[in-house]
Amino acid sequence: MRSDTVVVDVQLPGVLREHAGGQDVVRLELADDATVAGALAALARQWPALGRRLRDDTGAVRRHVNLFVDGDDVRSLDRAGTALHDGAVLHVLPSVAGG
Repeated sequence: MRSDTVVVDVQLPGVLREHAGGQDVVRLELADDATVAGALAALARQWPALGRRLRDDTGAVRRHVNLFVDGDDVRSLDRAGTALHDGAVLHVLPSVAGG
């Protein structure tokens, strides 16, 4: 790893793994000023089908997708602008409907 990059693990639920080659954890090497938005863009470049399930046509995070960085909901942080540090874990969890 270069000193101007960070490594982030993205944990995917079973329902999304088929769109990332079956992987449950995707390791990304990103610029040292990485954000959640940048991680999602990197995922979309590598696996377009996964990207379409996480972001809408404008690039915004889909309403039913919940994102957590090191256990903290990004909605309570800086949303897609939430900074990612080296070793961060980004959990992707789709909303569950029903009752």
